[in-house]
Amino acid sequence: MSDKQHIHALVSGRVQGVGFRYFVQRIARSMDLTGEVRNMGDGRVEIFAEGEASSLLAFIKKVEQGPALSHVSSVNVNWSPAIGAHKDFNTTY
Repeated sequence: MSDKQHIHALVSGRVQGVGFRYFVQRIARSMDLTGEVRNMGDGRVEIFAEGEASSLLAFIKKVEQGPALSHVSSVNVNWSPAIGAHKDFNTTY
């Protein structure tokens, strides 16, 4: 039985211009998650991701750490049932 979930996360801090989206994409793909990551006009990063709940929990922990040049001050995550909107994990602009 599958426990597929969907998360919508807003990440605040020094998360733009530091390779954060590519870090998120690389981690998500390594965990077989689907979705997308993008910069927002207010300096935050928005993430939509789907996969097994346990993988999403591990993914969020890695997002909270971020890449070396970033500083994550908060990650606000909303959970819902998976919707199957993505086939891969991509960076959008």
